[in-house]
Amino acid sequence: MTLPLEDIRVLDLTVWQQGPMTSALLADMGADVIKVEGPDSPDPGRGLTGQAFYPREGPNPYFETHNRNKRGIVLDLKTQRGKEILYRLVEQADVVVQNFRVGVAERLGLDYATLSAINPGLIHAPASGFGPKGSDRELPSLDILAQARGGIMSVTGDLEAPPGRTVNGLVDQVSAFLLAYGIMVALFHRQRTGQGQEVDSSLLGAAIASQGWNLTSFLMTGSYAGLPIPRVSRKLTTPLWNQYRGGDGVWFVLGMPQIGRYWPRLRQAVREATGEELEPEHMDFDYLRTHASEMMAIIARLDELFAQKPAAEWRDLFRRHGLLVELVQGYPEVSKDPQALANDMIVTFDHPTHGPVPMVGVAVNLRETAGSIRRPAPEFGQHTEEVLLECGLSWEEIEELRQQGAIGPRPLEASEG
Repeated sequence: MTLPLEDIRVLDLTVWQQGPMTSALLADMGADVIKVEGPDSPDPGRGLTGQAFYPREGPNPYFETHNRNKRGIVLDLKTQRGKEILYRLVEQADVVVQNFRVGVAERLGLDYATLSAINPGLIHAPASGFGPKGSDRELPSLDILAQARGGIMSVTGDLEAPPGRTVNGLVDQVSAFLLAYGIMVALFHRQRTGQGQEVDSSLLGAAIASQGWNLTSFLMTGSYAGLPIPRVSRKLTTPLWNQYRGGDGVWFVLGMPQIGRYWPRLRQAVREATGEELEPEHMDFDYLRTHASEMMAIIARLDELFAQKPAAEWRDLFRRHGLLVELVQGYPEVSKDPQALANDMIVTFDHPTHGPVPMVGVAVNLRETAGSIRRPAPEFGQHTEEVLLECGLSWEEIEELRQQGAIGPRPLEASEG
């Protein structure tokens, strides 16, 4: 089967998560992604092993996730010969992804102006922290900093708790999805016009974009999605848009914004399960606006009633009544969720070193040309000779470059000294 991006070559000069995930998404769909690392500057994600993170003897989930389906080379871009080899690779590339701090690419001669002079059709895709403009464009940033500055932490968590961050790496992932999307749009534009261009995605921009309607609501109305405060106690939301604990201690969530439509069904389901007759008989948004204290009493009463049965029983009952409900699942439950497994959201990859290993699958489904995890993350410099031979270099030239220290890992004795 021919994959959609099989004729696209991507040079990946990135480290950690935001940039590597961008190119991994392209590699999933068939792009030939070449991960370029320096002999003295491997991707720090390789080092997330050991007792504090993952066992040394097993696969590195962090690095495998963000670098699957890629080939890897070691190239010293601080040497003139190493830079010349990269420029030669750029001649044959469609995309260059990098996440140097703003200004570093220019100093290294890896900026868009330099690379587009070599290949005018090139898509140059910097993954930045705060965007290419503004006084803070050169500041370093990581996911948690963008969650803070971008407003996510201010609206996360219960009102009575400190500001909370979401899952680690969320903004990295969103920024990667957006940058991969931007690259695809730029490639489509180039297909029609022949014109290359630069595409930027930032952590701050991803944090803001992920809250698009919430922030727009604030901009237009001065409130947070219709609420006066950014973080809302569950006692101040509606009974049908709330979380509850079942009798077994498992939490579940009701998610029904159309109160007038679903309140009668909830009353019927509760009556069936407990014999309790919930009041009022009719409820809508106008009722909520004028009966705030009653809402708190209804939520408190539901807390008491829902504690009478396990969460899964409430879920099954509510689904029979056409109510929108889900259990709050932890990672152990998500990893076995039959719906996730049926849709290849979680897959098993036959790792050549570690055998069958479970992994999160490709996020986007194409029915006729589905992406897949086909190869593991590359070992350090694993494909250096292979890529350079494809680039037209001879074995003699490759050995000369190695002797000059322009390619490949440092000899063991040199690295130990």
